[in-house]
Order: sequence, then C-alpha cells, then structure tokens
Amino acid sequence: MAVVLAGCSFATPTGNAPSQARPFTFVAPGGQTRIFYDPPEQRGSVGELSGESLLDPARTIRLSDFGGQVVVLNVWGAWCGPCREEMPGLQQIHEQMQPQGVTLLGIDVRDDRETGRSFMVDRGFTYPSIYDNPGRSLLALRGFPRNTVPSTVVLDRQQRVAAIFLTAVRVSELLPVVQRIAAEPAPPGGAAPVSAGGSGAAAEPAGAAGAAGGGGS
Repeated sequence: MAVVLAGCSFATPTGNAPSQARPFTFVAPGGQTRIFYDPPEQRGSVGELSGESLLDPARTIRLSDFGGQVVVLNVWGAWCGPCREEMPGLQQIHEQMQPQGVTLLGIDVRDDRETGRSFMVDRGFTYPSIYDNPGRSLLALRGFPRNTVPSTVVLDRQQRVAAIFLTAVRVSELLPVVQRIAAEPAPPGGAAPVSAGGSGAAAEPAGAAGAAGGGGS
C-alpha cells in the first residue's frame, strides 16, 4: 500500500498545530512501505550526504555532486537477495533517465568492501555507490530506518525527499515515479538535464560500477 503525505508536518513545541519541516525528518505513517511527499513545495530537504566511493576509496562522493539532478538513493548490500534482484532494473532506470538529469546513487551497507566492489564490477553496473558499512551517511535523512534494506529514496532537483520505498521495488513501479519527479519544473538556476554521458561528478570511472538495493525481508 502507498500513502501520499501533504508535506512533512510536525507538532509545534507547544502542542498541536503542525508546521512544515525543514529539513526532512522521517515519520513512518502507519507502517506504510511506499510514501509520497506532495505537493513539492512542502517537501523536506536533505542535508549533505557523503561517503567513500565503493570503487575508489580515495574519492568522496557527495550528494552535492549532483546539484540540480533527480537523485535516486538505493540502500543495498551484496548479501541481500532482494537487492540483487532489483539492481538490473535500477541500472536500466539510470541509463534511461540520465539524459533527463537523473542519477542512481547506491549506498552499500553491512558489507565487505571487496565483496561489494566485485559484485558491482562483475555485473557491469555503472552508477556510483557509496561504501558505508555502518550506514552513517543515512543520518542525513533524519529518522530514516537505516536497517531497512533494500530501500529507495527519490530526491527531487532541490534535494528534497519526494518518495520513499521501504521495500524492494520493480522498474514498473519506480520508473513512473522518477519520470514524474524529473518532469517537475526545475528550480531557478538549477542544472539542466545532462547529456547521455552524464556529468563528470555523477559517474564512476569507466569499467566500474556503483550499486543499489539491499536485502532484508
């Protein structure tokens, strides 16, 4: 089941009247696993999220590298069966939507670095991925359930949370959501859609791969 939230509203310090949250704070609405935040002007923003590149430990990947883009964050692990199943679909979305200014960004958690790296490279996945064994980078999504693997978070071009999937997700379900968010008006001065090759910041080195999706039932 899915739920649409009219922004992230929380009680004021005195009690009752809700106020719009800035930055984003996650509150699970009744155990729902598919959550959509609309209208756009009421979405909560995400702080800086960063971590070591899975493929290049000397490189730090930052959410700010993808300014003006729709970013699909995917929490995954090579140990996770549902993650492995959804990754080809995530790669498909990354390739199909990159010309419209969309990138996938994996966050590899509870994994051995070499295991995760080999998993990505051997299967030819090319979107970037952060290596974050303890999942600390997810603290940027305040209150987000870090132990939920796989999970997917779609950020709009202003790096506000637009949709969350606390479960494995199929292309037929995720792609229309990404397309809708990518078609929203770009923020003033925001980056235009990138070419099919993507921006230099968004891509891992040639022949490498970044991964998504993590396991858990």
